[in-house]
Amino acid sequence: MSGALRVGLIGAGWVTQYHLQAWQKLAGRADIVAIADPSVENVATRADAFGIDKRFSGAQAMLDGCQLDAVDIAAPRAVHAELVRLVADRGIPVICQKPLAPTLVEAEILARDVEGRIRLMVHENWRFRDYYRDAAGWIRDGRIGEITAARLMLVTSGTIKDSNGQYPALVRQPLMRNETRMLVAEVLIHHLDTLRMLLGPLDVTAATLTQTCTEIAGEDGAVIQLQSQGGAGVSLFATFAAHGAPPAQSDRLDILGKDGAIRLEGNELQLFGAQPETRSYDLAASYQGSYDATIAHFVEALASGAPFETSPKDNLQTLRLVEDCYRLSGRDNRP
Repeated sequence: MSGALRVGLIGAGWVTQYHLQAWQKLAGRADIVAIADPSVENVATRADAFGIDKRFSGAQAMLDGCQLDAVDIAAPRAVHAELVRLVADRGIPVICQKPLAPTLVEAEILARDVEGRIRLMVHENWRFRDYYRDAAGWIRDGRIGEITAARLMLVTSGTIKDSNGQYPALVRQPLMRNETRMLVAEVLIHHLDTLRMLLGPLDVTAATLTQTCTEIAGEDGAVIQLQSQGGAGVSLFATFAAHGAPPAQSDRLDILGKDGAIRLEGNELQLFGAQPETRSYDLAASYQGSYDATIAHFVEALASGAPFETSPKDNLQTLRLVEDCYRLSGRDNRP
């Protein structure tokens, strides 16, 4: 393709502010030329802030009214499959927010339906955070040796009332309130995917999911046990209902190897072993940077023809872990 890609954005909700900032950084290579969302107010807010001229109340109207080279789907996960199919009927490449569909079965059917028809990438940005990319580099370079164990923790007070009587997690993302599959399907899907990126293929061996907050439909606590192909034990511990914890999300990671270890805590990533190293990060910049890197990867792969790192085939592996968490926990409730 010559000239800048003409990109349409489907969705104008909370997350799209980060998508649009990432697209802005690619101005001249790829430009958002249209936006569609049923909320006229949300469309106006995003379009005014980012200088988008073409505004639509629905995806079909946008596709009919614009000539597009790519589409970014950032709508709720319940409509991902129908939107991907709608765009696939036009033969237009798509980057779609995680997950491809609410359940593994739906995602498998969708992946089969569009395979060979369009180029499709899943927008799974957590693994693109700079500190996780650095940790992956250390592992790839053999600096901690064979991995023996790993632990990833996410502890917040997001579903505990704050001093204003509000639930911080629901203020930030109101959609969480009505999700019957909340913590694992909406949040920990990122962490499961990142652990796969760092450690290779994983299997869930046990999972306990709990609900503390009565204002949400789904779980807000999880203890998940996994195992790597090399036999390393891996644990994922998460709760949004920890008194005394900050409301903001922050990961704590430990990866143990025979020759060293990696630790992420707060904004600091440490390497222990023969050649110790410490790196510090601006967490706000890292958050936006993960969107920047994900969308840049999409554009670069479209231009070069290279495979997407987070292809549908890859994302299905993460969705299998999500499905196993619900099945093994006994909370096999459908969304």
